[in-house]
This record gives sequence, C-alpha cells and structure tokens, in this order.
Amino acid sequence: MTDVAIVGGGPAGLSAGLFTAKNGLETVVFDTDGTWMHSAHLFNYLGIESLDGSAFMERAREQVDGFGVERHEAEVTDLEAADGEFVVSTDDGDHRAAYLVLATGADRDLAEDLGCEFDDDGTVSVNLSMETSVDDAYATGAMVRDQEWQA
Repeated sequence: MTDVAIVGGGPAGLSAGLFTAKNGLETVVFDTDGTWMHSAHLFNYLGIESLDGSAFMERAREQVDGFGVERHEAEVTDLEAADGEFVVSTDDGDHRAAYLVLATGADRDLAEDLGCEFDDDGTVSVNLSMETSVDDAYATGAMVRDQEWQA
C-alpha cells in the first residue's frame, strides 16, 4: 500500500505530488494527460517569461519524477474508501493508499462517487487543510472552486 494516491496529473495534482514526495511520502499519480494546460500558454508567470502549456507540463512531470513520484497514465474507473484505506481502480488493477488527493479539474464525478459533500455552488466542500468530508481524502484545484482563474 502506498502512502498517497493522487487522481489527476495537471498542475494541482502534480503540485500535490511534489509536496507529498518532498515530505517523504510514497506517492502515486494517476492521470490521462487530459489537462487543459495543453491549450494554455504561460506568459510572464513567476520564473517563466513565456512557455507553452505542454512544455510546462513536461517540466512539471520531470520535477515530480525527480522526487520519486510514481506516475501511471491510466483512467481511474472507481474509488472506494474501505477499512481505513482507499482503493483506486484502473484498467491495470486496484491500487491501495492511506491518503487520497482528488485533482480532476472541473470533473467532480469521482468525488461524488466517493461520497464527498458539495457546496451550494457545486464545488467539492473542503476545510482549511483541503480535506473533504471523507476522512483522509483531500481535493484541490478546479474541483474546489467555481471559476477557472490563474494569477
């Protein structure tokens, strides 16, 4: 069983993976590479004068790989919380983790399937630590805000 399973490999998911791995937690990211970043362009972003979104994602993946994050290009077909762990199901089989981070962008279906509570605006409800109503399950990125925005 791994420490942390992250569903979603866009900027929010990879950022979560970077920080969990840097803090010594064995981390696995599941992603289909469907991030909206492929159609973005970073301009005058901190530390970056100008960079295509796909190139940014390549750099981000290299960075998390350098910290030992295990990445699976696979669609998560089911999530289950059972017996103090999470079971993440893909076509490749089941993977178990003590903690779960949901970072699936505006797609909140897996959060709903898991039983997470939602706010009135349709976003996943989280506390200040980004923990959902499901113990040890966290959410980040577009699934916890009702508008897309960047600095």
